[in-house]
Amino acid sequence: ACTEGALSVGCDFVAGYPITPSTEVVERFAARVPKVGGTFIQMEDEIASITAVLGAVWAGGKAMTVTSGPGFSLMMENIGLGAMLETPCVVINVQRGGPSTGLPTMVGQADIMQARWGSHGDYEIIALAPQSPQEAFYLTIDAFNLAEEYRVPVMVMLDECIGHMTEKVVIPAASEIEVAPRRMTDAAPGEYEPFAVGADLIPAMAHAGDGHRYHVTGLTHDARGYPVMEADCHDDLVRRLCDKIRNNEDEIVMLEADGMDDGVVVVDSYGITSRVARAAVDGARTKGLKVGSIRMLTLWPFCENRIRELAPRVKGFVIPEINYGQISLE
Repeated sequence: ACTEGALSVGCDFVAGYPITPSTEVVERFAARVPKVGGTFIQMEDEIASITAVLGAVWAGGKAMTVTSGPGFSLMMENIGLGAMLETPCVVINVQRGGPSTGLPTMVGQADIMQARWGSHGDYEIIALAPQSPQEAFYLTIDAFNLAEEYRVPVMVMLDECIGHMTEKVVIPAASEIEVAPRRMTDAAPGEYEPFAVGADLIPAMAHAGDGHRYHVTGLTHDARGYPVMEADCHDDLVRRLCDKIRNNEDEIVMLEADGMDDGVVVVDSYGITSRVARAAVDGARTKGLKVGSIRMLTLWPFCENRIRELAPRVKGFVIPEINYGQISLE
């Protein structure tokens, strides 16, 4: 489902390394992508995989990688680089039990905070959480479109249950699938500045080989992309990396909510836990209990505005998740 979603929006490059329980995604992509003119490459490890993805995007590709817990950890430094270079790419993480090698074949949801805070420094990403193979298809499409719109790495945070689940997936006609275009510069060669922005805080790209001379670096940089080791430049850059996502929370966040009457207890869930929570909520309502339900399709940015709106008038929140308490901290 993830592979078909990726292919439907033009993903033409995946670099990855086998790891349980995510390998099925790249196995499917490796089998499918030669038929559509793309490339799958098994790298020597996860560090090389995310690096290859960043390079593929700057060369003009539409790229993703796929991994699970320990591999996700290895990718974190270059996920931070992707955020700094504002590289539109997708990381699919099929979560398992941790820490360390943990429980490779069993479900977990304990990578949620790592997705948001895993690399050093201040930056923002987007993370989505499907509850079914059908949603894995659609949210992978959304991940690529959000990555292009906001020029940011986007995570699809599956879990082992979803990753190994078999259900019907309906794939619509190509004409029904919205594909966000890449933000490409219309500046003439010699005039392009790779990190110059307008009111929406998001710069336009140019690909290697397009005829532009430009510089990109993980160091603090100005609009030209060149390093500037000054506090004011760093302040402007970091605020922009964060604000281009934070300022658009209401447009980015996807959630489903029902039963939000005053005085209810709200069950707030995501991923595979949502399916179990739904049964519990429905059962409680048949007993006359006042229970509301929120299902978060978007984990990051967190649905802060919606929670602040609800908090004064509901009785409280219950947060079921397969970890020791992560989204509950939010």
